[in-house]
Amino acid sequence: MVTTIAARRRTLTTTALVAVVIVLALASLGTGPVRMSPLTVLDALAGGGSDVQQIIVREIRLPRAILALAIGAILGLSGAALQGLLRNPLASPSLFGAPQSAAFGAVLIIALGLADIRSYALPAAAIAMAFLSVFVLLAVAGRSAGLLLLILAGLAISSLAGAATALALNLSPNPFAALEISFWLLGSLDDRSFRHVMLALPFIIAGAIVLMSQRAAFRALSLGEETAQSLGVHVGRLRLLVIAGVALGVGGAVAVAGTIGFIGLIAPHLMRPLIGHDPARLLIPSALTGAALLLAADIAVRIIPSTTDIKVGVLTSLIGVPFFLYLILRERRALSGGVA
Repeated sequence: MVTTIAARRRTLTTTALVAVVIVLALASLGTGPVRMSPLTVLDALAGGGSDVQQIIVREIRLPRAILALAIGAILGLSGAALQGLLRNPLASPSLFGAPQSAAFGAVLIIALGLADIRSYALPAAAIAMAFLSVFVLLAVAGRSAGLLLLILAGLAISSLAGAATALALNLSPNPFAALEISFWLLGSLDDRSFRHVMLALPFIIAGAIVLMSQRAAFRALSLGEETAQSLGVHVGRLRLLVIAGVALGVGGAVAVAGTIGFIGLIAPHLMRPLIGHDPARLLIPSALTGAALLLAADIAVRIIPSTTDIKVGVLTSLIGVPFFLYLILRERRALSGGVA
């Protein structure tokens, strides 16, 4: 009976998340200097309405909404996958330096003049650096690293990537490129086109497929490494696949949207009270929650009154940092209770 109720709750939660994502996607398509109702948006998507409405919805706002949905989903999925791999509730791509390292790889390519912001060399460099950062983190912290060691190692990698990015900006021979990179690193979905969608989406989809393919392994790993190995899970291979999946997804996302932090940390935590702690069942709801969070944040930056455009990466950090501090305090209380 309890199992049936839990399964029904998971189904209802997932269905509700899908509905929320659809509503937010329609709201995103209707939000901007020219406000449109959901019916007008749907009409423009179907080829109806005026030419101006079709251009606004299909060519200006649709790529932005697709990127917000895809990037939010892969960040939420990556956070849930890393938390399942490390069995640590504070694991996320941003805390491990993956977005910052991916940003450095992309910035380096631009600063050296090897590619522009619409080249496939950009996500390739971002993916390589994201892969390297997570690989170095796991190599330095070790297989059974504690919470403090993981946070310190992630902080070191993030700081190094940030310093390297600043150095690349300082050494950039083109001041206009440096200014463009500075704004881009804040995390933004402004002025994105279908070229950007085609640039990022293949890598995001590939990363999601890799991570989703390891669902059964995550469930076995939650019982401990020795138990997982006895069940036929190759832990070393699993670790490399998760690194590859996170690098593909985060690298592709950062290459077109810059650094957007804390989505991967927040999304799994919002779902655990509703879905449970099974890491396999948490993946899809976390992806949907990540998509909803980034869509909502991107809508918010367009409706918040300001003299200049607020970057979506700034907003997610303003929300994510207090949430992260709350999680640390909760973890400390749990540890204190365990010691007592």
